[in-house]
Amino acid sequence: MIIVAYLIGSISSAIVICRLLNLPDPRSTGSNNPGATNVLRISNKPTAACVLFFDILKGTIPVWGAYFLGLTPISLGLIAVAACLGHMYPIFFNFDGGKAVATAFGVLLPIGIDLGALLILTWLLVAKGTRYSSLAAIVTVSLAPLYTWLLKPLYVYPVLMLSVLIVFRHHENIKRLLNGTENKL
Repeated sequence: MIIVAYLIGSISSAIVICRLLNLPDPRSTGSNNPGATNVLRISNKPTAACVLFFDILKGTIPVWGAYFLGLTPISLGLIAVAACLGHMYPIFFNFDGGKAVATAFGVLLPIGIDLGALLILTWLLVAKGTRYSSLAAIVTVSLAPLYTWLLKPLYVYPVLMLSVLIVFRHHENIKRLLNGTENKL
């Protein structure tokens, strides 16, 4: 199931959708990140919404599948991490992937709608207040382990692993935020 989760995560909806619509490769345009925010920059809201939907879905499918198979919380966590690693380092796209924010949201949805609602609310508040998608993502994933501990403590360690991975993937954004050169929404 871990390998299946990684392979599902490796399907880059941003790259596939951009190819289907004859748009530039998001890895070499805009912020050079194959994610919904960059697709919004190089295309439009409906296209970015499609990317967001499929990135969330590719995280949700393997975790819900594992949940329905009755796997343990640690197994669910490893499957969640595998799906996100697939998004970050996709085998189908030369291991050149995105930051896995939407995919991480997707893997956390099966844990609980209450957790998902808190994550969405956090992202929206930070994004609206700062106009920085990257800062909203960093703050949200940094708070995700706390939210998980409060709501679903069995899943804290896998969520913590995901948070560390995602913050690490944002290291260039963090530099740009500190330098005042990060792109706003």
